[in-house]
Amino acid sequence: MKIYIAGPMTGRPEFNYPAFHQAAALLRANGHAVINPAENPAPACGSWLGYMRMSVAQVASVDCLVMLPGWAFSKGARIEYLLARLLGLGVKSLKKMGARA
Repeated sequence: MKIYIAGPMTGRPEFNYPAFHQAAALLRANGHAVINPAENPAPACGSWLGYMRMSVAQVASVDCLVMLPGWAFSKGARIEYLLARLLGLGVKSLKKMGARA
């Protein structure tokens, strides 16, 4: 399954990258193809909108989103969640995927 990891970044220590990387490693170890936004290059503009433009295209390319803890308090992750739901994609928590971050 091709999975996009969604979760809070803004305002978190290290932009929450350690949690994203840990989730990606666990999902990959279970045989999934993973898109980890913490691995994205910085957009040329360096803005939040630039990052969201990348994420929207990535969400549209996957089968499922895996939501990290705290996602509901993240504007970006809520946008990704809503897009996934509107596109009819699966949305699961990391815990329900049988992995813990």
